[in-house]
This record gives sequence, structure tokens and C-alpha cells, in this order.
Amino acid sequence: MSTDPRLPHLDADGHPHMVDVGGKQDTDREATVEAWVRLGKTAFRLAVEGGHRKGDVLQIARLAGIQGAKRAAELIPLCHPIPVDAVAVEIQPHPEPDGGRLRVVATVRTRWRTGVEMEAMTAATAAALTIYDMLKGTERGIRVEAIGLLEKKGGRSGHWRVSGS
Repeated sequence: MSTDPRLPHLDADGHPHMVDVGGKQDTDREATVEAWVRLGKTAFRLAVEGGHRKGDVLQIARLAGIQGAKRAAELIPLCHPIPVDAVAVEIQPHPEPDGGRLRVVATVRTRWRTGVEMEAMTAATAAALTIYDMLKGTERGIRVEAIGLLEKKGGRSGHWRVSGS
């Protein structure tokens, strides 16, 4: 086990290991994460208004986010596979003079022994990357930006929310 509580994925010798959550109680847990995707005029219009030859960009991104939440443990080496109870992925357009940004907000819930921050992070990232993938042929300057935890509830550390939200 880790001797440093701030680095629970390292054992006493500094080697990575999966944290043992076997003795913890199941509790309701929730995490919300946002990611921003910056687009030029054409890509933003195609994402928001539809009409892209590949399909509805935002609906496909939502599905990718849901799938990402369910597969987080396959992508993140020390992440526990957990029972995901619910995943919600919202995508909000923010028009700007030179195009716009899409705000991806992913919320994941479970009742289990460990939190769902990584599932929410993976959901938001998968949705943002899907937007990029679907629109990259229309514009090279698309940027995925500012992925971060907005709020978490449950577990030993209780409720946390980013200041200002």
C-alpha cells in the first residue's frame, strides 16, 4: 500500500498498483466533467445545424461519450471497472464571431466503492474527440481544450465543486 495518501496508486516502494477498494462501503457517487471544442465557422455550423455527410455530429458524440464512460477501465491502466448506473452527455454550442466552441458536459453516476471521475473524464474526452474526428475533414484548426472536473459527490471526500460554478 502507498505510504503517501496523495499518491494512492503507488506502493511503499513507489511501484504502481491498483488501489484495494474491497473494504469500502458502496455509496452513491457522481462526477461531472467538461471539455471544450473550438471550431471555425464551417465546422461549427455543420456541428450545430446538421447536414454533415457523416451524420448528426452532436448525437454521435453523445453516444461516444456514453460508450467512453463504460470503457474507462480498459483505457486507464489503474482505473477500476465499475458498474455505471447512468451517463448523461450534453453538448452546448457557444457561437463566436470566428466560429464557436462546443461545451461537452458529461455526468456519470454509480453506487459503488470508488468514484466515477475517470468515467466522466473519459466520457467528456471521447465525445470531444468524436466531434474532432467527424469534423477534421472540414477544418484543420479544431482544438480540444480545457478538460476538467466540475463536481464530484459521494465517497469519503464528500462533495466538491470547482469554485465559481
